[in-house]
Amino acid sequence: MTSSKVSATTTGRELTKLVTPGPILLLGAPGSGKGTQAKELVRLWGIPQISTGDLLRANVAQGTELGKVADALMKEGKFVSDDLVNQMVEARLALPDTHNGFILDGFPRTLPQALWVDSHILFTIPLVAVKINVDYNQLLRRITGRRNCPQCQRIYNVFMHTPKRAGYCDVDGSELTQRSDDTEEVYKGRMKAYADLTAPVIEHYRQQGRFVEVDGDLSVDEVTTEIKRAIERLRRNQ
Repeated sequence: MTSSKVSATTTGRELTKLVTPGPILLLGAPGSGKGTQAKELVRLWGIPQISTGDLLRANVAQGTELGKVADALMKEGKFVSDDLVNQMVEARLALPDTHNGFILDGFPRTLPQALWVDSHILFTIPLVAVKINVDYNQLLRRITGRRNCPQCQRIYNVFMHTPKRAGYCDVDGSELTQRSDDTEEVYKGRMKAYADLTAPVIEHYRQQGRFVEVDGDLSVDEVTTEIKRAIERLRRNQ
């Protein structure tokens, strides 16, 4: 780890290079911009984003032993167990590109998973959790206002990013569609499930001084800056 003594004249980009990001758990409700921020942090620090969904698909596609077991379960309509997901995560974290850190997306999402990470994964720098907070009404507007172009996959929002011609794509003129789960009723259910699962995870990391919250109602660049500063503060205190 680099020294925490940094000149006051050090620029933000230089400061980023001086701090080893280490393992980061990114938390946020559906629609909070977590995926966007993960990509920004990958670009900023050059560390991988590790998503359990991506891991599962990759193991199945590559025909690994873990992937074969998972594929068989899914074909039978069964859930992939925590133990199987844990093994996939452990194998991925053993790869050399995680040496300076990584971003966990969607894992751990439950307290048992968080406890498993603490007891089974050896980190040279402690895992820290960052939660992106967004006002509920804003989240609702982001989700229920979302419209997709079925041809070019461009995404619009009837509240914040409207097409020039209402209901039609600016690029190819296709009629925009709304996903069946982008409704207020469905979103309320997703929010409840998210809160029920992640509340114990948040409290777990908060009690250990490894948790921080940032304002997700800011612009994308401003949220990225806030996350970067929060990580730097946490790392200097460890």
